[in-house]
Amino acid sequence: MSIARKILENTFVQVLGKLITAGLSIVVLKIISGYLGTSGYGDYTTVYQFLAFFGIIADFGIYTITVKEMSRDESRIPVILGNVMGLRTFLAIIAMLLAVLTVFLIPRYSDTLIPLGVLIATLATIITLLNGTISSVLQVHLKMQYATIGLVIGKVASVLYMGWVAYYAFVGDLSTGFYHLLFAGVIGNLTMFLITAYYVRRYCKITYKFDFSYWKKIFITSLPFGVALILNTIYFRLDVILMTFLLPHSQTLPEPTTACLKTLCSDTEIGLYGVAMRMLEMLVIIPVYFMNSVLPVMTRYIEEQSQKIRQLMQYSFDFLVATGLPILIGGYILSRPIIHFISDPEFLSGTVFEFGSDVAVRLLMFAMLFSFLNALFGFTLVVLNKQVRLMWINAGAVLFNLIGNFLVIPVWGFRGAAVTSVISEVIILIFTYWAAQKLLGFHLSLRTFVRTFFSAVVMGFVVYFGFDLMSNAWFVWQLAVLVPLGGLVYLLLMFKTKAITPEMMKLIRKK
Repeated sequence: MSIARKILENTFVQVLGKLITAGLSIVVLKIISGYLGTSGYGDYTTVYQFLAFFGIIADFGIYTITVKEMSRDESRIPVILGNVMGLRTFLAIIAMLLAVLTVFLIPRYSDTLIPLGVLIATLATIITLLNGTISSVLQVHLKMQYATIGLVIGKVASVLYMGWVAYYAFVGDLSTGFYHLLFAGVIGNLTMFLITAYYVRRYCKITYKFDFSYWKKIFITSLPFGVALILNTIYFRLDVILMTFLLPHSQTLPEPTTACLKTLCSDTEIGLYGVAMRMLEMLVIIPVYFMNSVLPVMTRYIEEQSQKIRQLMQYSFDFLVATGLPILIGGYILSRPIIHFISDPEFLSGTVFEFGSDVAVRLLMFAMLFSFLNALFGFTLVVLNKQVRLMWINAGAVLFNLIGNFLVIPVWGFRGAAVTSVISEVIILIFTYWAAQKLLGFHLSLRTFVRTFFSAVVMGFVVYFGFDLMSNAWFVWQLAVLVPLGGLVYLLLMFKTKAITPEMMKLIRKK
C-alpha cells in the first residue's frame, strides 16, 4: 500500500471517528445547553477552558515528540513508551494539583460551581493524557482505527450518563446535575482508555519505566514545543477567561435577566461564544489528525534528506485547503441552522439576545481555516527541531491576543474576541510559513488552490440560493438537504476542474 494511501486512511478513520463523536457532541450540547441554560452552560464552558491551560502543561507537546522519536527507531518503542508514561503521569498530577489550588484561590469563582467542577474535571484530563500517550504507538504504526473505536465507545458512555442525569436523576437539582455532567466526562474517558490499551498491547507491552536521564532528554526536547503549545492554548482560551473578568456576571446585577439584555454579561457571553468554540474545537482537530499521520513519514524523509519532502508539503497544503475551504463557506452560510441544531433557539441571534452563537460561528470559521494551514507549518518546524522559533511566534500571537481582547471585549464582547482570534491565527500563519519555507526552501504551487477556491465558491452559491429557497423550512431539513448537496457539488467540481488530478487518484490507489 502506498504511503499516501496509508496517511489518508489513517486520517480518514480518525476524522470519521471525530464525525461520529461530533454527532454525539451535538447531543451533548443539546442536553447541557437545554438543562443548564446560557448562564449554566457558561460556567460549564469556563471549567474546561480554565482547565485547558493546565492540561497543556501536562501535555507539553510530548505526544508529538514521542511519535517523532518512535518513528526514528521502532525497536525502541517499548522503552520510549514506558518512560513517556512515567513522565507524563508525573506532569499530569502536578499540573492538575496546581489547577485545583489555583481555582479555589480565585475570588471571582468562590460563589460559583466552577471550583468543584474543575476538581472533578481534572480526573478526565489525566485519563485523556494517558490515553494520548499509549495511542502514540498506534499512530506510528498508522493503526489509529483502534484508538478511534475507543474514542467512539467512550463518547457513547459519556452521553448515556449525561442523558440519565439531565432527564431522570437530577431534573430539579441543577447544581448536583452540573457536577454529574462533568463526571460523565470521567466515565467516558476511562472507557476510552481501557479500550485503547487493549489494542495497544497487541503492538507493545504497557509498563512504566523510570529512566530519569531519558525523562530529562524528552523533557528538554519537548520544552520549546511545549511552551509553544501553552502559548497557543493561552491565546485560544484567553478570550473566555478575560470575559470572566472584564464583564459583569449576571448574578452581580440587580435584575440579572433584564440587565443582560441591555449590557454584556460574562456568563451569557461565554455561553453564546462557548457553543461556537465547541464547534471550532471539533473542526480544528482534523488538521492535527492529518499532520500526526504525516509526521512519521515527514520525519523519515527529512532524516534521509529526500527530495520527496517538498512534494509531501505540497500535497499536505492542497489537502488542508481542500478540506478547510468548503467547511468555511458552508459553515458561514448555514451557521444559523447549525446552531439551532446543536443547541437551543435562545442561542440564536434575535431571539433572546441581539447577537447569538451563529454570529460567533461565522467569525470563527475564518480562524478555523487559518488554523488548518498553521498545523502544516507548525508541525514542519517541530520535525526540523525548530520548536524554539514556533515558541516565539506563538508568544507574539499571545501578546497581540491579550492586548486586543483587553481593548475589544468590554465593547463588543464575544464578537471582539472572535475577531481577535482570527487575526491571531493569521499572524501565526505568516510567521510559521516564513520560517518553514526559509529552512526547507520549498515553493508551494497555487494552481490547485485556485481550482479548489473556485469549486468552493460555486458550492457556496448553490448552498446560499438553496438556503434562501428553504428559508421557511424546518432547520433539520435545511441541513439534511443542503449539506449533502453542497458536498456533492464541491466534489464534482473538484474533479471537473482537475483540482483532484488522475495522478493523485493513482497515487492513492497504488498498492
